[in-house]
Amino acid sequence: MTTLSATVARKGFFDLVKGAANGHKTYRIQHRAGTAVLMSGDDYESLLETLELMSTPGFKESIKKSIQEMKKGETFSIDQVLGANK
Repeated sequence: MTTLSATVARKGFFDLVKGAANGHKTYRIQHRAGTAVLMSGDDYESLLETLELMSTPGFKESIKKSIQEMKKGETFSIDQVLGANK
């Protein structure tokens, strides 16, 4: 993450928005009133979704269990999942 003063960010604002929106770059903008972060809308939505999933009770345990099942070969083929082998 790149850190910029508010003055520098203001001068290059449109380029920063392009970098965030198209290049998945994040910027920390510092001002005497506080700090703000500029990031793409897609990255922000992804972050919120990840936070929601990680806060779901049992989610992490479910992922760990699934990984162990994969390592043991306890998986299903796409045909089995879609019912093509009936």
